[in-house]
Amino acid sequence: MPSSPFLRISDILHHGALHHPDAPALVEDGRVWSYAQLARETDCCCALLGELDVRAGDRVMLVAENSVAQVALLFATAAIDAWSVCVNARLSEGELATIAAHSGARRVLYLVDTSPDAARHAAHAGALACAARPGILAAPRNDACTPEPVDAGAAQVAALVYTTGTTGQPKGVMLSHASLLFVAATSSRLRGLIPADRAYGGLPISHVYGLTSVLLGTLYAGACVVLAARFDGARLLAAMRAGELTIVQGVPAMYARLLALAGNGDHTGPVAPALRFCYAGGAPLDPALKRAVEARFGLPLHNGYGLTESAPTVSQTRLDAPRADTSVGMPIPGVTVRVVNKDGVDVAPGEPGELWVQGPNLMRGYYRDEAATNATLRPGGWLATGDLARQAPDGALFLLGRTKELIIRSGFNVYPVEVETALNAHPAVVQSAVIGRPAPDGEEDVIAFVEARGVTDAVLFDWLRPRLAPYKRPTRIVFMDALPAAPSGKILKSRLPHG
Repeated sequence: MPSSPFLRISDILHHGALHHPDAPALVEDGRVWSYAQLARETDCCCALLGELDVRAGDRVMLVAENSVAQVALLFATAAIDAWSVCVNARLSEGELATIAAHSGARRVLYLVDTSPDAARHAAHAGALACAARPGILAAPRNDACTPEPVDAGAAQVAALVYTTGTTGQPKGVMLSHASLLFVAATSSRLRGLIPADRAYGGLPISHVYGLTSVLLGTLYAGACVVLAARFDGARLLAAMRAGELTIVQGVPAMYARLLALAGNGDHTGPVAPALRFCYAGGAPLDPALKRAVEARFGLPLHNGYGLTESAPTVSQTRLDAPRADTSVGMPIPGVTVRVVNKDGVDVAPGEPGELWVQGPNLMRGYYRDEAATNATLRPGGWLATGDLARQAPDGALFLLGRTKELIIRSGFNVYPVEVETALNAHPAVVQSAVIGRPAPDGEEDVIAFVEARGVTDAVLFDWLRPRLAPYKRPTRIVFMDALPAAPSGKILKSRLPHG
């Protein structure tokens, strides 16, 4: 896979404005922004950052939900060699304060036109409107901010992306222009994107999946992103029915909501007449959900795997070779993987182990956390992902869960994804999350948290009996109205109740 000819992610936009200036780049609330218009908006944002005394190497925190202004500021920040810190406005005040303090942002900007939550945060912070851009409010300048060194070429850090913290405290992941451009170019090419494509842009740009694969990958191809401030299943389904989208990428929970809204086929006309393909990522894909989506939408539901630390794509299924199973596909060209035991030694083919990744997509490290960086980036340029996987003889990867989530019960390994798959196969279960909790006998109990409709735990225990070995069956099933989730839709197991 050839490397990108660009040095900055903002070069993607400048290239589009030069070669196809009138082509649509973004759609927001029905308004179309051409590449030339988006480039002019980005130039205005560059001037604004200058007026706000933002320097190369500074961090600029953008509190927003998906919008044209957010994209323009993202590119403007990149163009002046500052670091963008995109943060979803739906986070709490405490979470925002933690990220602002850790990143040492020179400026915190609130994009209020498309986000009431951003407006609420801005009011709390005493942010003031910028005269040239009234929809952008700026908190007071942080004079204690020290610019980071500016690296030559594409090695410069472009984005500081904070993880969703599914198993603990979030960390600031330093992603270079090179890593983002590599994934954008590879994603665009493997998905066969063309300028006529219109991609759904409902995944948060503050999340690396929405940033790199959806936004940058789509614009890299000269295609158009139809922005949505946040996921709205009814609006997305209406756009699909109207033939307004050719590409949909999302997390499994999003597809579960779409499926519930689409019904069982009693509507007239196709669900998505213009859709060329759909991809799932960001969380494990349940086989029952995959089959149901494919049957309803009439297309393969492709799958992939990545993590923030790899910008994010590691592997994906190929459009010309859809799979019936829930493999996350083959490593993308240019990326190498290993499956190793706890000592870092390769396991036998087909055996489970921790997935290690090597390639040009890897992070520069965790910001201001040398210990965590050294624990994750291993000698030889390998990233220890913390994810359990096995690799089939054909090279396809299958995920088994996080190493920290592995449950030891009766001397056996219990992989949460196996239990979740069995639970999710029940027609009344919307989604589930399985964790281990210490038991009095020194082992671990398997606890299942379930979002379901009109079912009892006794029914689910009966359902699991023929499907799981005794040591894999939950000790307890806890029903919840909704499982805790990040704005991207990923279930946050660290926020499950402890009672």
